[in-house]
Amino acid sequence: MDMFKIAVELVVGFFGLFVMSRLLGKTQITQITTFDFISALVLGELVGNAVYDEDIGIADILFAIAIWGILIFIIEWFTQKSNKARILMEGSPTIVIRNGNILKDQLKKEKLDLNQLQHLIRSKGTFSIREIEFAILETDGSVSILKKHQYEMPVRSDFSMDGTEPVLPYSLILDGAVQRDNLEEAGLTEEWLATELSVQHIHSYQHVLYAEWRKGDGLFVQKK
Repeated sequence: MDMFKIAVELVVGFFGLFVMSRLLGKTQITQITTFDFISALVLGELVGNAVYDEDIGIADILFAIAIWGILIFIIEWFTQKSNKARILMEGSPTIVIRNGNILKDQLKKEKLDLNQLQHLIRSKGTFSIREIEFAILETDGSVSILKKHQYEMPVRSDFSMDGTEPVLPYSLILDGAVQRDNLEEAGLTEEWLATELSVQHIHSYQHVLYAEWRKGDGLFVQKK
């Protein structure tokens, strides 16, 4: 088989899948559901089989990706518009611990054993089931927990302490490259950044590994 043809089809398939994933949105990656998992498998098979089938060309690969992408888009549109469609395609969260009691029937329904439940809970930083009041198995397979009040971390209000408004930090330089979108969103300019760097005896972005700005704290810089 022509190696050049395989290479071209792989490149086209890769960018075709990449473009489609960008169009479908970030939740396809970060919050993968059963339907999303099946979609990923099918798309991988479509491209993989097409690459090694001599009768299938680039146009066929792009056509298959486009059709499957349209189907996924339609399903996602329906799940956004209809709660019934969302439950059918993505499922719904399941309470597996209620009022400190493990719901064995719900575990059995979700094909989840106690060892798996313990693993999911430990991933949330809790090593004892006795500390949990509620645990919910989410549609993406992760678990959300609500601890019993005696095991909750204290907050400022518990001590009648005043807090401060949270402030978002902005990464302005990453490995010598200025992040202009962040600079603009923070309401800053490159002239200001250059001036601030010169105060710290830095005269080139290439000498900066990481630079971060946060309102009230100013500019933090780490050189290479």
